[in-house]
Amino acid sequence: MLHRCAFALLLPLVAWTASHRVLVRTTDGRMIEGDSALATIGAGATAIRLERVLSIHNGAPASDSEKGRIEAGLAAVQGSDRKARDLAVEELTAIGLPVMTPLLKSYKDTDQHEPRPLYRLFERIIPSYADGLDRTASLIRLRGGETMRTALPAAGVVAVKTADGQTVKLNWGDIRTLAVRQQLVSRSVAAHSLRHSTQIEYLDTGVALTATSKLDSTARGVVRLSWDTDGWASNADGLEKPGSPAYKTNLVDGHPFGALVARIGAAGDVFFLGAKASKTGLAAGRLRLAVNDNGHWQNNLGSYTVALSATEAYDLGDAQ
Repeated sequence: MLHRCAFALLLPLVAWTASHRVLVRTTDGRMIEGDSALATIGAGATAIRLERVLSIHNGAPASDSEKGRIEAGLAAVQGSDRKARDLAVEELTAIGLPVMTPLLKSYKDTDQHEPRPLYRLFERIIPSYADGLDRTASLIRLRGGETMRTALPAAGVVAVKTADGQTVKLNWGDIRTLAVRQQLVSRSVAAHSLRHSTQIEYLDTGVALTATSKLDSTARGVVRLSWDTDGWASNADGLEKPGSPAYKTNLVDGHPFGALVARIGAAGDVFFLGAKASKTGLAAGRLRLAVNDNGHWQNNLGSYTVALSATEAYDLGDAQ
């Protein structure tokens, strides 16, 4: 089981003797991928070798540009425009820890419950086992499930050599997140037919694919798209025929009712995964899963247990 380990960790020094492929998001929203000579964070007994690190999430206060994006994003999440809402959830999740306080202040006691995306956003920002009383503490996620809430260096530069041969030098204060590419990211996730319906929002797997990733998935289970009508019970391949004579096709938005589908990023094209899939050549970005359904999603029950593995990918957080 994943656990939380919180303690003071001083990170004043950076060693430059190794090379790792990293994905960095800056406080101004840029995404930078490349090789970094960053080998350790910290010094002495508290030093952390970068090969142990999955991702680093800077809890420092939001920059001026982030403040504007957070305010606009929270408004969009509560709005009626589905596309704008999904893009806002993606952006707020990427900004991460500085969203926590304004998000908590936006909640109302009477109506923030599942499957509303605003409610789900909190654990996308910070998993409960890594939460703490100091909202400004940064989060370091390590292999094996260990997490640390701590302070990142106030000074120091991280240099990233990009694919075009350019070297980008970033101060720690300019880095919002830093993830280390893994040869293989594997996990089991649950795609729920109600809160992860295509009509509500997709499950963010926390796995970011790259252009060279190979994705394999298997899904088991049965979901019910109508409580007491077995004709609407489906496995991850979806219904072969509609569950009611009132429907003329088993397809909705080009895929079978009840099928496990996916997309990369909030604006990516939807593609079929079903009960078993193996895919290459997908776009780079965060992998999202959902159960395919139409606007009558309120009577959905059940979930698919999905085993995922992705090569040359980034582990950015838990599935939420």
